[in-house]
Amino acid sequence: MRFRNLFLFTILLSTLMLSCACFAQDGRADISSYKDLPFRQEYAVKFSFESDMEVLKVNSDRNGVVEVLTTKGIYRLYAGAFLYPGKLQKAQMYFTLNDKSLRDAVLYRDQFVYLDDRSVLSNGWAGRLNMPHDMQAPDLVAGGEDFSFLVAQDQQVKLLQNGDVKWKANIASPIRQIRYSEDQKVFYVLGKKAFYQMDIFTGKVSTLVEGDQFTSFALQEGRAIIGTLKGYLSLDLGTGKPSAIQDQLPCPQITCVENIGGDIWFGSEKGAYMLRPDDTFNYYYGDRWLVGDSVKDISKGSTDEVLLLTDQGLSKLVFKEYSLYDKAMFYENQVRDRHIRFGFNASLGDMERGNVASGRLKDSDNDGLWTAMYLGGQAFRYAVTKSDVALQNVRESLDAMERLYTINPVVGFPSRSFHRAGYEKHLSDPERWQRAADPEWDWKATTSSDEAIGHVFAFGVIAEVVEDEQVRDQAIRLLDGLMQHIVDHDYYLVDYDGKPTLWGKWNPDYVNGFPPMVGDRKLNSSNIIGMLQTAYHFTGKEQYRQKAFELMEQYGYLKNLMVPMGRIGQADDDAGEWAEMLSQSWNHSDDEMYFLGYWGLYRYAFNDSLQHHYSEAIIDHWEAERPEKDGLWNIFAAMVSPEQYDQQETIWYLKEYPLDLIDWATVNSHRKDIEILDPNFREQATANVLPPDELRIRRHNANRFELDGGKSGTSEYSAGDIWLLPYWMGRYLGVIGAPQVGSQ
Repeated sequence: MRFRNLFLFTILLSTLMLSCACFAQDGRADISSYKDLPFRQEYAVKFSFESDMEVLKVNSDRNGVVEVLTTKGIYRLYAGAFLYPGKLQKAQMYFTLNDKSLRDAVLYRDQFVYLDDRSVLSNGWAGRLNMPHDMQAPDLVAGGEDFSFLVAQDQQVKLLQNGDVKWKANIASPIRQIRYSEDQKVFYVLGKKAFYQMDIFTGKVSTLVEGDQFTSFALQEGRAIIGTLKGYLSLDLGTGKPSAIQDQLPCPQITCVENIGGDIWFGSEKGAYMLRPDDTFNYYYGDRWLVGDSVKDISKGSTDEVLLLTDQGLSKLVFKEYSLYDKAMFYENQVRDRHIRFGFNASLGDMERGNVASGRLKDSDNDGLWTAMYLGGQAFRYAVTKSDVALQNVRESLDAMERLYTINPVVGFPSRSFHRAGYEKHLSDPERWQRAADPEWDWKATTSSDEAIGHVFAFGVIAEVVEDEQVRDQAIRLLDGLMQHIVDHDYYLVDYDGKPTLWGKWNPDYVNGFPPMVGDRKLNSSNIIGMLQTAYHFTGKEQYRQKAFELMEQYGYLKNLMVPMGRIGQADDDAGEWAEMLSQSWNHSDDEMYFLGYWGLYRYAFNDSLQHHYSEAIIDHWEAERPEKDGLWNIFAAMVSPEQYDQQETIWYLKEYPLDLIDWATVNSHRKDIEILDPNFREQATANVLPPDELRIRRHNANRFELDGGKSGTSEYSAGDIWLLPYWMGRYLGVIGAPQVGSQ
C-alpha cells in the first residue's frame, strides 16, 4: 500500500511539474516557445577609396590580410569597424610591387600570387616563385597542379611550370575568366561566347556550351554556374546539359560569380546577392551594405566573412553567431548609448552620411508613443530577467512620461514633448510649442490619440508586470489622470486653449459620424474601450466600467470594434471630405494603435464573453496583417492564440532585422525576382514582403511593402520600439525562450 501511494504521489507530482513547465510567466499555456539557438547575423564593415579608382580583384590570404588590386597597384585596409568606416590606402609593405605593372592577383595555396607584364610571382615561398611568361599584355592567371599556372591574354593561353612553357593554346572567344578544378584535374575557361574545358597535360580545348555575353563563372558540385549580362545558367559538367537562363534575379546584369563555402554569390551592376537553398536570394544593395553600386569582384575573407569589391570601395560582410538574446543586448546598448533624450526613446538626426557621432537627438510628435513602446519592452525585460538595469530604464523613461503631464497647465493632459526653451527653430512644428511655467522649458501641444493609446499601453504593462510598488503606483496614477481627463471632457483630449485636439477624439458624435467602412470608427471604439478597461482594472473606479458599458451598449462601440477588417475600405462619395480623406488607403499608423490597444482590450476584458468577442476581432485584424510578417503584430496575436501566431515569421522578422538602423536609401523596384502587384487599397506592392534588411528602416506604423525609400544616412532609429518591444514581449508571454547557450 505504501508503494502504491508513493507511485500515485510520483505520478501526481510529475503531472504538476509538467503543468507548471507548460505555462509562461503570465500563467498562459506555453506550448510553442521558440528555442533561442545561435544563428548567423550579418553586418557590413565598409572601406572607401579616397579618389577614383579602377578596381580589378580582391583576395584574403591565410593570415586574413586583404589586398585589393587596382590599375594603380595594391591597396590595403586601414581602420574600419561596424558603423565606423575605414579607408583603402596604397600598400607600402612590399614597396617593390609598386614598381610593377600588376595585371591580376589570385590566391594559390592561400598565398598571394601576382601577374605582371613579365612574370607570375609571389612574396610567399621565400619569393622563389617567379615564372616569366613572355606575353605582351596578359591579364589573367590561375594556379593548377603542382605550381603550374595558366596565363591568358585575349584568346591565347600558356601553361607555365618550373619556369617552362608546358603548352600553348588558342581559344575562339575572348577570355573572361579561368578556374582550375582539383576534382576534375582540368582548367575551365570562360570566353565571352563560350565555356571551355582544357586538358592539363596536352592543352586540348573542348567546347562545353556556347552562348553570348558571358561574364563570370563558379564551380559547385559538378556544375558550372555561368553568369551573363542577362542572368545565369547552370551547366551539368557530367552530362554537358545546360539549364535555361535564369533571369528572375535582383539584377540580371551579372558581373562576377563566386562559390564561398558552398553558397553561390553573384555580383551585379546593382549590388550582390547570394542564392539560397529555396532558390530565393539574400540581396545586398545600397549604402547599408556597399560602398558604391556596381560589384566588380567577390571573394572569401577570413572565417565567416565575404568581401564585396565595388567601383568605389570594399565591403566586408561579417557573419557572426548571435542568439536573439545577444541581438537584444546589442540593441539595448544602442539605445542607451545614443537614443535617450531626457528619458525619451528618440531618434538620432542631422547625421553626416551615417556618422553616428555627428548626429543630435531629435524631438518628435510621438516622443510619448515611441517612449511608451520602449517602456513596455523594458517592463517585460524586467519581469523576465529581474534586471536592475531594466528597472532603472523604466524609472527614467516613466519620469519623462510623467513630466509630459506636469509641464503643461492642463490637468491630465499629456504634452507631445518638451524641450529647453529658445530652440523652436531647431524643433519640428515650431508653431505647436508653448512656453511652460518654468521659463527654461517649452512643451508641445496638439497631442493625438496615438499618443494616448501608447501611454495607456505602457502604464498598463508596468502596472501588471513590474513588481516595484513605487513604479507601479506612479504608472497607475498617470493612467488614472489621463483617463479622468478624457472622461471629464466627454471623451476628448482638450488642449491648453480649451478645444479638443485634432485627433484626440473618442466621443460618439465623432466616432459614429463615420460610416462603418471608415477605419476611425472601428479604431477609436476599440481603443477607448481598451483604455477604460485598463483604467478600471488598475484603479477599481466604477466610473470607468460604467462608461465603457455605456459606450458599448448605448452607442454601439462593441459593434463598431467587431466590424471585420475586410469591410474597411474607401468611403462612399456622400460620406464627407473628412471620411474620404481618412479612407483613401490603408493606414499603418492605425494598425499600431489597434495592436497597442489590444493589450488592454483583451487582457483586462470585463468578462469572458467580451474577451471572446475581442479575441475574434484581434485575430481577424491579425489575419489581414499576416502578409506583412511584422514581428510585433505576431506577438500580439500570440497573446490571444499562442498555438498559431506565425512563429516562424516572427523569428524571421527578429533575425532579419539589420543591426545597422541608419536610414539608408534602399531601392528594390528594379528587381526581377519579386512579383509586383497591381495598386490596391492596402498598398501591398508585392506578393511577398521582403526581409527587413533589404528595406529601409521602418517603425511598426509604416508600410513594410514599400520597395523604395530612405535617405542618405542622415538619421538612425532606436531599436527600443522597433525590435526590443516584440522580443521582450515574446519572452514575457513565453513564446520566445531564453538563450540556449551563454548567459541571459
